[in-house]
Amino acid sequence: MVTGPAASPPTHASAGDPAVFVVDDDASVRDSLSSLFRSVGLRTEVFGSAHEFLQHKPPDVPSCLILDIRLPRLSGLDFQAELAKADIHIPIIFMTGHGDIPMTVRAMKAGAVDFLTKPFRDQDMLDAVTTAIERDRNRRDEAKALAHLRAAFATLTARERQIMTLVTTGLMNKQVAAEIGVAEITVKIHRGHIMRKMAAKSLPDLVKMAQILRIGPASGGPQT
Repeated sequence: MVTGPAASPPTHASAGDPAVFVVDDDASVRDSLSSLFRSVGLRTEVFGSAHEFLQHKPPDVPSCLILDIRLPRLSGLDFQAELAKADIHIPIIFMTGHGDIPMTVRAMKAGAVDFLTKPFRDQDMLDAVTTAIERDRNRRDEAKALAHLRAAFATLTARERQIMTLVTTGLMNKQVAAEIGVAEITVKIHRGHIMRKMAAKSLPDLVKMAQILRIGPASGGPQT
């Protein structure tokens, strides 16, 4: 199934290392891929069906899913759709011995990282896994950064949120003061508190935070 040069001696993965999940009803494929990934130090877990995978609680580490198109009861493409509905975001690499263009297009449009036709080279699979894990790592980093920003924004008072919303739309202190009916010095004081609580180094930095939080004049708070 997998073709290519013999793998190097295995290296051991630790608990915090990236993980690769393989879902295929063919035991020989699962064994082959497990051996390949472990030979390069990747933490690997294998499953015989989509249902089996769903019963498992994956570790909270960057990861990817190697998914066979043809699975018992639930096809790989249908499983991809189910994961999306359940708001489970894990990069998927499809593999199949019976692929066609419409199938490939559907998988890629739904966000698949790659679509490999069996037999494939070891290196092609490893390259796809590297890309998928990096994509998941970036997604996790962005999610953590967003959670941190939301937590910081939650520490602002109602007045500070109002002022942050107006300041980041480009209004000057005197304009903000006139808009909300307070003295300009009051706006300056609140603005200093906002910068400190949000850990913003400059106004452009604060504007960028507001854009990430999707703060608008009509809301005064993060959009979901």
